[in-house]
Amino acid sequence: MQKLLTRIQTTNSLLCVGLDPTGDDARAARRLREVVAETAAYAAAFKPNLAFFLSRENGVALLKETVASIPADIPVILDGKFGDIANTAERYADFAYDIIGADAVTVNPYMGDDAIRPFARPGKLVFSLAKTSNKPQYGLQDAALTRGGNLSDCAARIARRLDEELAESTIGLVVGATEPAAMARVRAACPEQWFLVPGIGAQGGDLAATLQAGLRADGSGVLINASRSIWQAADAGAAAKELMEQINTHRLVEAIK
Repeated sequence: MQKLLTRIQTTNSLLCVGLDPTGDDARAARRLREVVAETAAYAAAFKPNLAFFLSRENGVALLKETVASIPADIPVILDGKFGDIANTAERYADFAYDIIGADAVTVNPYMGDDAIRPFARPGKLVFSLAKTSNKPQYGLQDAALTRGGNLSDCAARIARRLDEELAESTIGLVVGATEPAAMARVRAACPEQWFLVPGIGAQGGDLAATLQAGLRADGSGVLINASRSIWQAADAGAAAKELMEQINTHRLVEAIK
């Protein structure tokens, strides 16, 4: 966690650059090098999406090569949405941290805290899914609970409880940008936790409303992820710089209020 805090302070950035490589293997490898090199100055973190690498014959090698190319002071969040328990989860954690060299992961808490604890190693940052940015026809997250609230609220509370309990690591939340009201509700329930926020850009999330709902009182506490909008840009660096500056402009507006 300290690595992320130091990086944010150094760059004054809350931008997370998602790496979802498309195209054939040669083009993907070339574009990954370009995006990392062009956006590194503006990135608080990089987030390679595991599925976009595992779908390739030599995907693990490409993932390791990509992570190795990221400057050592920039945190890497491996977006695997891992969701198993016991020794299986331990093996996933070994892969993410020991083989790939990630500083953080995303996890699916459907099995409860047993799916989160194996990833909560000292110094590591775990983002547990709470309210994601998709809009399914048949969803679970909005299912109402008899005691009030819904399943995503329960997931957020579990993550908060673990964050308070597991002092050696940090447990954050994945909260999508497509429903600012839901984000505001999660922030009210989890005032101190870090949010990883997908959904800005290609998925249509509103940046101003997202930051208004998700920022902590100190003007921090969120990482705004952008993947396709940067990957597909003619100039990835310019796209990253523009989004970082937009984020900071809205942070200043919120600070003045």
